[in-house]
Amino acid sequence: MMLNSWSKHILHCCLLVTVILIFEFIFGGLQWGPKDQDYLDPWIHYGFVGAFILYLLRTLTFLSFPQVLFNFIGLTMYNAFPDKVNLKGSPLLAPFICIRVVTRGDYPQLVKTNVNKNLNKCIDAGLENFQIEVVSDKPIGLASHRRIREVVVPPNYKTSSGALFKARALQYCLENSVNELADHDWIVHLDEETLLTENSIRGILNFVFDGKHQFGQGLITYANEDVVNWITTLADSFRVADDMGKLRLQFTMFHKPLFSMKGSYVVTQMGAERQVSFNNGLDGSVAEDCFFAMKAFSQGYTFNFIDGEMWEKSPFTLRDFVQQRKRWLQGILLVVHSKEIPLKKKLLLAISCYSWVTLPLSTSNIILAGLCPITCPPVMDFLCAFIGAVNVYMYVFGVVKSFSLYRFGVTRFILCICGALSTIPFNLIIENVAVIWGLFGKKHKFYVVNKEFKPAISLMFNSTGVTI
Repeated sequence: MMLNSWSKHILHCCLLVTVILIFEFIFGGLQWGPKDQDYLDPWIHYGFVGAFILYLLRTLTFLSFPQVLFNFIGLTMYNAFPDKVNLKGSPLLAPFICIRVVTRGDYPQLVKTNVNKNLNKCIDAGLENFQIEVVSDKPIGLASHRRIREVVVPPNYKTSSGALFKARALQYCLENSVNELADHDWIVHLDEETLLTENSIRGILNFVFDGKHQFGQGLITYANEDVVNWITTLADSFRVADDMGKLRLQFTMFHKPLFSMKGSYVVTQMGAERQVSFNNGLDGSVAEDCFFAMKAFSQGYTFNFIDGEMWEKSPFTLRDFVQQRKRWLQGILLVVHSKEIPLKKKLLLAISCYSWVTLPLSTSNIILAGLCPITCPPVMDFLCAFIGAVNVYMYVFGVVKSFSLYRFGVTRFILCICGALSTIPFNLIIENVAVIWGLFGKKHKFYVVNKEFKPAISLMFNSTGVTI
């Protein structure tokens, strides 16, 4: 029997609460009677310096509490398994939509393949007033088509602020000599590997029909079509839950990028994008999406969550996975430290960022809690267990949201959940390596991960030894 969307949501909420209660009982957040460490005075047992360090490390855990709370509320308040998106208007009456793909041009075949897929998807969805625009540092050689435009950024093009990388290409599109869009037109920003779905197109149309907000963003999943690297894909299940929790709550309830936004599946109104711009110097070039969001927030623009998911691939190698996380950390740190963004606008982002920066220190609590127990107030134990439970559950939810039970079957589906849980230690190690590398490595560097998967070619030989 197939469950409807609200039944799935209720089951998911019950499972989340169950996981939290289990963590609370196991780790002492809900425990009656005295604990062994209640008879221990840390200040005498470990000395002042030792006790101070242990309490400080335990306190660092709470830097992640705001985003954990947002994820918990977002995952429970809104239906986590919505039905097919229903259109609120005819695609024929939609304003002009430019689907803009920015690429360095290193994988031309990937770009051509995905442009063709996205073009057909738009046509199948009944979209009429649209164009796919590919912006590249190198010529791609796209086939001539009335709905496809290729823009090559000249090597000598420079922005007035010295913006580089993807921000430079995006700013080039806003130049009067290049731009063909009117201020009331809309832009859908995609990475070169991002694929549209029918639901995402419907969600975008509903967003532009509504017209109340200048910027929007939706869910991206990573386990579609062929999975190239199971470890990185399962690790990215956390990001799926983050989209449906924190991202959805901040945009649906507050209409503000309190914790920033991602760089793909971004929908912007042309006039607003031009006002905010990507001409934000070196500090706004490493994580140009984050800087853009916080700058737009500072200027009073509003955001909304877009229904429907898009598809991407997780990094194919562990090295790319680390490099990706390292760039995100460095880029967000530059935004947090930028004087152009008021502190009150980036406060939650800064807290979230520093929970990431201090991850090597807060991770040590996993070991120290057993080796060097300390006496903590009950509320502190409760919140620590709550933070751990929600973070672990997000991997489970990400798998449930990404992998279809009917496509994989019960056995493989359960194995995927177990696999996601088993990647948590790996993810912790990867994140710690990325933090240390990011803090001590070169800051203004934009590493582009490999997006094009080329399966191994199997050679077959006939009886004479000739390849066929």
